[in-house]
Amino acid sequence: MHKEKSWRDYLWLSFKGVLMGAADAVPGVSGGTIAFVSGIYDELIDSLKQISPAALAVLLKRGPRAFWVYINGSFLLTLLSGILLSLFSVSHLVVYWLEHAPQLLWSFFFGLVLASTWLVSRDISRWQAQTLGMFTIGALLAYVITTMAPAMLEPTPLSLFLSGMIAICAMILPGISGSFILLLLGMYAPVIGAIQALNIPALSLFAAGCVLGLLSFSHLLSWLLHHYRVPTLALLSGFLLGSLNKLWPWKYTTAYTINRHGEQLPLVQQNMWPDVFQSTTGQPAYLVYCVGLMLLGAVLVMLLVWLDRRRRE
Repeated sequence: MHKEKSWRDYLWLSFKGVLMGAADAVPGVSGGTIAFVSGIYDELIDSLKQISPAALAVLLKRGPRAFWVYINGSFLLTLLSGILLSLFSVSHLVVYWLEHAPQLLWSFFFGLVLASTWLVSRDISRWQAQTLGMFTIGALLAYVITTMAPAMLEPTPLSLFLSGMIAICAMILPGISGSFILLLLGMYAPVIGAIQALNIPALSLFAAGCVLGLLSFSHLLSWLLHHYRVPTLALLSGFLLGSLNKLWPWKYTTAYTINRHGEQLPLVQQNMWPDVFQSTTGQPAYLVYCVGLMLLGAVLVMLLVWLDRRRRE
């Protein structure tokens, strides 16, 4: 049974949803990371798990009010509203920054995820061989995923549905970016374009895949967190650390691909030190600004945790 929330709690929760939506719009950052560092991850996973055949039985036997309480509906609706508000507004800003100042955007999220890695690993009471092993597996798996070359799937109804199923599982995992999974599948541009153009048929197919993937995967995550919490946290913190490879600000594109619209897209990118990046590409590294934004991202994570703790006290 979850603690009853005030209107201030729901306002704060909707703000966390906005942050999750903004993070999910960036290929390399997971909304699950924001959910974890803001202290709502366990409640989110447990609430999603409640949407099951048992919830339908509650609806039929005890009515809509009991069903709503059973699935923690007010929590889920508030959070989802914040996420959707962000995706339909902040996503435009994120796409703009990705196109015009990628180093600055990557730097901010690099600092945010780096601080999140420390916060998640801080919850691990004892580091043993098993814990270190799970952390290493998570880091290596996330690193390998970030080095994979994107595919170029056609945005058919089936690919939209399946990409929604796969991406949503990544979106609720700290460190595994749903947007980056979409990028690997070649579906990031079609999905973002559908959001910006309010393409209802495409968005409906994608959302249906998200719902199915979310409801099934949340059961596994909830079970792991309740029965094997420490190894699961070690795996998740490893995911976060490994994902930093994708968020490194200074990248040099070594190969491009052409999408079905004739647009040139990066296919293979190589991370570089700032001075090497500047001499190789002839572009400014913005080192001072990037370091400042890394610190800002880390500070904002700490501030979010501190504010959440103050509210709970």
